[in-house]
Amino acid sequence: MRTSRTVQLTGAILGALCVLTACSPKTDSGDKPSAAPSPTSADVAANLKVSAPLPTGGLLSNPCAVIAPSQFDALNFAGAGTKREPANGSLAADCKWASKSNDGNIVFISPLPVNKNGISDIYSQKAQAAYFEPATIAGYPGVFTDVHDGRPSGNCSLWVGVTDQLAVSVNAQISSDDAKSNTCAIAQNVAEAMIKHLKGAA
Repeated sequence: MRTSRTVQLTGAILGALCVLTACSPKTDSGDKPSAAPSPTSADVAANLKVSAPLPTGGLLSNPCAVIAPSQFDALNFAGAGTKREPANGSLAADCKWASKSNDGNIVFISPLPVNKNGISDIYSQKAQAAYFEPATIAGYPGVFTDVHDGRPSGNCSLWVGVTDQLAVSVNAQISSDDAKSNTCAIAQNVAEAMIKHLKGAA
């Protein structure tokens, strides 16, 4: 059964939120532990720095516009995506696209502005991940990772740092048996198309 996007991304988002809220167990006395300081830009590893930050205004206001319809047509997905407003006001809207040949094959682009240290915060959650495969996506730091490994069933999550302060999730869910093994490659192709389009808006 195909895992829904909400379930698939919840763990990764909670992990990112955990960095910001300094998640830790309560003390025996019931007092809340002191919040750990948020990492500064100096704490970001050199190989995770985004040397050419991309414009994010359009990405945050309308993620469906970050890839040209012609780019999605070339990837065999419907050119017009569906914008979805977040249930949680601290998160940003995301966008969903379905395959032209099988509406069970879908991709999501989801920026995560609450994650103030971008891809560095995702890397800091490595110990909680079921899989963690660093990658460079069109020259930008990224990682294939999630708290649940849905890749055998056609679900792959890719995170890309588009600035030092913003990471974007590109999640592919593929139901076609003949394409499940290419799920992560599909996510990467979509991420590369997004970066190419955002570069044109720079």
